Amino acid sequence: MAPYVAEQITDARSGKKHRRLIAILRGVQPHEAADMARALVDAGISMIEVPLNSPEPLKSIRAMKEAVGDAAMIGAGTVLTPDDVANVKKALGEFIVSPNCDIEVIAKTKELGMGSWPGVLTPSECFAAIKAGADGLKIFPASIIGADGIKAMRAVLPAQMPVYAVGGVGPDDFATYSKAGCDGFGLGSGIYKPGMSVADVSKAAVAYVAAHDAVFGA
Repeated sequence: MAPYVAEQITDARSGKKHRRLIAILRGVQPHEAADMARALVDAGISMIEVPLNSPEPLKSIRAMKEAVGDAAMIGAGTVLTPDDVANVKKALGEFIVSPNCDIEVIAKTKELGMGSWPGVLTPSECFAAIKAGADGLKIFPASIIGADGIKAMRAVLPAQMPVYAVGGVGPDDFATYSKAGCDGFGLGSGIYKPGMSVADVSKAAVAYVAAHDAVFGA
């Protein structure tokens, strides 16, 4: 997998460039996973995360990857152990997102050639994650420290280290957080909640993509 850089995320195998949006489908079920992934890709979002506290998440990850192929990168969130990382890899997952900075999880992720996005909230956690080999930083929950807090941390972080805001940040906030130094965003309940239809997810995704492109360009 190619290194992640702030300007864009590129899949080394397909050469596809991805918008700076990760759709988080917490609670998605295997029977709907493929259709949800197709809808997101059609709307322009091509990084999709299935949290491991979803029903049968590994089945959903595999179903999504088999449905969309190289049109999207499929990963797992709420990954807490190295064994979880290995299981995601077996299910065709390509990147790992955690709510915390776990050095062993990061190490296993990189050992298996996957993208590593640990959750961090302090400068100490940021630099521990970078030292361990993280490809990007998930500031979580971003609403706790806000754009001003991220701006302060961004001043001391490596310029080429992608910083994504996750948690309490909606499309109306993209411009403010971008000016603070955020390179992208994780999209949670605003894009998917259990019970939403494929049409609902598609409509939400289109709105997020429009907000993203207004700030970053297509």
